[in-house]
Amino acid sequence: MKLLYGRCAGLDIHKKSVSACIRISRGASTEIVTGVFGTFTRDLESLRDWLQKNQVQQVAMESTGVYWVPVWNVLERCDAFTLTLVNPQHVHALPGCKTDRRDAKRISELLQYGLLRASFIPPRPVRELRDLTRRRTHLQSDRNRVLNRINRLLETANLKIGSVVSDIAGKTGTLILDRITRGRSNPEELVELAQGSLKNKKAELAESLNGFYSEHLRWLLREAVEDLRHLDHKLLQVDQRIGEQVKPHVELIRRLCTIPGVEFTTATTILAEIGLDMSRFPDPGHLASWAGLCPGNNESGGKRLSGRTRKGDRYLRRILVQSAWSVIHKKDCFLTAVFHRVAARRGMKKAAMAVAHRMLIIAWHIIRDGGIYQEAGGSYFDRLHPDRSARRLMRRLQQIGFDVTLTGTPPKPASSKPERNRPEPTQPTVPLKPPAADPKICRKCARWGIPCIHLRNRRALAATSPPIASST
Repeated sequence: MKLLYGRCAGLDIHKKSVSACIRISRGASTEIVTGVFGTFTRDLESLRDWLQKNQVQQVAMESTGVYWVPVWNVLERCDAFTLTLVNPQHVHALPGCKTDRRDAKRISELLQYGLLRASFIPPRPVRELRDLTRRRTHLQSDRNRVLNRINRLLETANLKIGSVVSDIAGKTGTLILDRITRGRSNPEELVELAQGSLKNKKAELAESLNGFYSEHLRWLLREAVEDLRHLDHKLLQVDQRIGEQVKPHVELIRRLCTIPGVEFTTATTILAEIGLDMSRFPDPGHLASWAGLCPGNNESGGKRLSGRTRKGDRYLRRILVQSAWSVIHKKDCFLTAVFHRVAARRGMKKAAMAVAHRMLIIAWHIIRDGGIYQEAGGSYFDRLHPDRSARRLMRRLQQIGFDVTLTGTPPKPASSKPERNRPEPTQPTVPLKPPAADPKICRKCARWGIPCIHLRNRRALAATSPPIASST
């Protein structure tokens, strides 16, 4: 087996200690140097100095919980090291042969012969953006739990507001909850707070507000409403912080938002999870496998067993699947056609996963090539094989009693590999100067503090900004 590194180190990391092993190969002989260090910053700096003293450049470590992060933070600041983070499942020890020193020795030996596959660790700015987007996900989950708690509390008091008001945190719901917490309980008075289309449902809304009010209910509801306001304030702060972080990438976010179902939150999450450098993923299939958006491989004895997807990146998979569900009702959309095509054979859940898979592949090409999404249309699969589609539709009409005769020249089949919107290497990139977000045009982007990136406002933007440069 070929020796790649003559001098390297392996680290076995725990909460309170780090076991290190250095392998130094000179010809046919190999020298092994071991050491144990603490996990405080000063101890980790001693580990760094010890590695530098032994002239180590290649360092590998297991991704043990979050305990690898402090070690990575210290060693990352030293340009002398090339760090490799390894999935613990790839370096499992044999039963009965596992100690901390042996684990470190095994990691260093596997690294020396190039048998370790590095995990994806994005640069520090991307990791900071990832922390913000994940923080927003957790806050949104907390907010959803508070809303469910408020709805349950109202149901226990025979207040069926949720049966009439679709969003109890909307304008009408907020006004009604605020009045209830202040001691108002007259349905005829509360129903006058209806806004928008709920003004046409005043009678039904008054019936839903006829319940059992008490001081105990008001106290619990007041606490829940305060929690909701606090979380809304936290979400506003996080959104503003995310808007500041992604200002240098507004043009890329606008291009990602050309994908159906992708909005600002989805685009920023994609950038935060996969970064800006697509060379880390050799092809889009590799990225989909890393994210857990493709079937797993489980074959034994020539039989294919469960194809269950792996865990992957749960934050990226979650938001892409949510975006996939939002696309299924879109008119004349290629992704909608993908959903219905897969759902007819495999079911709706697998179809949503397939659409999320396709969206991630499109995002990979947009980030790498610098183009925009080109809509193929909802009839893409029918145009792919027009003769086959015509025969299928004829059979369906004949089954219900129609006589069908086809006339005219059959259309030319659509290309199964549409051209990607990739800029020419010699063509200079036209700088994009997006206008500042106007609250009258787009309140969302004004809240985030970035130029507008929504397609529904493209007419208003076209009057003040040049179109995104693209070439085929």
